[in-house]
Amino acid sequence: MRQQINDRIVTVGGGTGSFAMLSELKKVASRLTAIVAMTDSGGSSRRLMDEFGRPLPLGDLRQALVALARSSSLWRDLFSYRFPAGPNDNVGGHSLGNLILHALQDRNGGDLLDALEDAQQMLDAAGRVLPVTLGQATLCAELGDGSLVCGEDAIDCPGERPVQPIRRVFLDPPAGVLAAARKALMRADTLLIGPGDLYTSVLPCLLVDGVAEAIRACEGEVVYVCNVMTKHGETDGFGAADFVAEVHRHLGRRVDTVVVNTGMPPPGLAARYAEQGAHPVAPQLEQLHALVPRLIAGSFMKGESLARHDAERVVLALWPDLAGV
Repeated sequence: MRQQINDRIVTVGGGTGSFAMLSELKKVASRLTAIVAMTDSGGSSRRLMDEFGRPLPLGDLRQALVALARSSSLWRDLFSYRFPAGPNDNVGGHSLGNLILHALQDRNGGDLLDALEDAQQMLDAAGRVLPVTLGQATLCAELGDGSLVCGEDAIDCPGERPVQPIRRVFLDPPAGVLAAARKALMRADTLLIGPGDLYTSVLPCLLVDGVAEAIRACEGEVVYVCNVMTKHGETDGFGAADFVAEVHRHLGRRVDTVVVNTGMPPPGLAARYAEQGAHPVAPQLEQLHALVPRLIAGSFMKGESLARHDAERVVLALWPDLAGV
């Protein structure tokens, strides 16, 4: 696919779902912006926040930068490299990309946006990476029994606690949208929400004050790419219509288009996911037709060792003119 899409494309989310879409979009998009969730609370990001007093996580920003990188594979590999555990654990487990972003932030007087500009230049990024907010906020979830779980990692990995349906999620304290992110959302020609874990990657962006308002003001096409698998502890028993209904509830409007997978993973892979409490998302096409103006349904799953979106198929479905290039 060599033809360039001249639309202003903006993605919203974080984690591996955004990484896959950005990695494909950079091949064809000439005006691409990634709006990245800022509620990561585990791993290397957590340790940097604790050890150096940095108020904001860097992990999802790093993933977006790597996805958009057009520089040599060496730079991409370096930003993705994670140090193995060592005897003193000072560096073990850290992502080198997070450490580089931390160093760039120091060199820019603590300014994260300037650090991101420098990283984009180093990686020859095919677009902009913007945090959805510069506000420090913790993601919290109220469960079906009324109990609260706070921290993205605690919500994402229920561990030994009893799994309850998530009644609502919120940010504590509230956070306001970054001005540049707000402008990008409002001016997008195509705005892609997801794919990604609903309650820990997608909705944390929509919860930021000003984001839903900006998306409601967007005159471009607002697309939601629905997950291919449920997530144990988050979306147990969800069908595609449940995902879309939650997105609509938080946006205060319906999306224009939903991309939904109708394919199935190989039986062996499905069995491995089932052992973890995850299952293919039922497409629920009839219900979706009643929820959104435009529905794009097809086999969008790439099922090898992991059940993930085939980002190239999703891009071709959204921009079919590219198929003839």
